[in-house]
Amino acid sequence: MGKKKRIRPIAICLLRQGDRLLLHEGVDTTTGLQFGRPLGGGIDFGEHSRDAVIREIREELGAAITAVELVGILESIYVYEGEPGHELVFVYSGRFVDESLYEQPTLQVTEGERVFEARWRSLDELRGDPLVLVPEGLWELL
Repeated sequence: MGKKKRIRPIAICLLRQGDRLLLHEGVDTTTGLQFGRPLGGGIDFGEHSRDAVIREIREELGAAITAVELVGILESIYVYEGEPGHELVFVYSGRFVDESLYEQPTLQVTEGERVFEARWRSLDELRGDPLVLVPEGLWELL
């Protein structure tokens, strides 16, 4: 019998400067779908979602955030790399304490052994791009 699928609680942060949003960009290699998602990650058992998003940004970027406020909660049911996923997504807004981070076109993200870049993308740019903003419903919270 296979492993039981679970709903994963995550917290993500809308880091914005004007009309720009900081996103991790990726591709689902099974479908070719290009997507962009704000940074964040899993909520640990016993951890408040607000604390999780602060921790995740610190771990991934080595940066502190402030003015962290809940924007909304989304339920995301999706298929990625051929596998079904189900997440409850706590969406927060926040600001970098170190304002020089807003001047960099990309920021290096470290997630365990994986290193990748997050990129500032304007909302106008995203509207005309094949890049899909995820999780679904995020546009309505912007």
